[in-house]
Amino acid sequence: MARSPRGRGPVRRILLGVTGSIAAYKACLIVRGLVKAGCEVRCAATAHALKFVSPLTLAALSRAPVVTDFMDPAQWDMAHLSLASWAERVLVAPATADTLARLAAGRANGPIEATVLSTKAPVFLAPAMDTEMWEHPATRRNATVLEGFGYSLLGPVSGPLASGRVGMGRLMDPEEIVRRVLA
Repeated sequence: MARSPRGRGPVRRILLGVTGSIAAYKACLIVRGLVKAGCEVRCAATAHALKFVSPLTLAALSRAPVVTDFMDPAQWDMAHLSLASWAERVLVAPATADTLARLAAGRANGPIEATVLSTKAPVFLAPAMDTEMWEHPATRRNATVLEGFGYSLLGPVSGPLASGRVGMGRLMDPEEIVRRVLA
C-alpha cells in the first residue's frame, strides 16, 4: 500500500467524489475496493450523481455520511475544508466533462469542486463520457490544464459506452482505479 503523503504510514483516508455519469454506479465498486484495502472512505456526490446512485448506498458501503451539499449545517464537521484536510487522497470517479471544466476553471460551486480546490492531498480524476465529449478540444484542453495543476488523470479507456457505441471515454476499471490511487 502507498505511503501517506503526510508520512504517517499507509494511505488510509480517501475522499471519493461522485459526479453525474451513468458510470456513477461503479463508484460503489470503488468504495468497496478501497474499504477492502483497509482505507477509510468518505464520499461527496453531486445532485446529478444522485440520479444514478443513492446516498444511502454510498453511506452503507463507506460506513460514513455522504456530503451532497456543503452548505448543509448538519454536515459542517465534514464540510469541504474539513474533508480537504482530512483526505490523504482525493479521487473523483466518475469525472464528467462538466466536472473537468469546472475544476479547470477553478470553480467551487459544489462540495467536490470546493474540496479539490482546498486540498493539499494528491488529486486523481477518472473521466467517463462519450467519445465525442472526450475528444472535444475544450475537454482535451481542460484535461491538459488539470494535469498542469498536478492532478493525475486515470483514463478514460476505450471500450463499450453507455450510448451503445464503442470508443474512448469509458471509465477505467474500478479495480485499476483503486490500485492506482493506492500506488
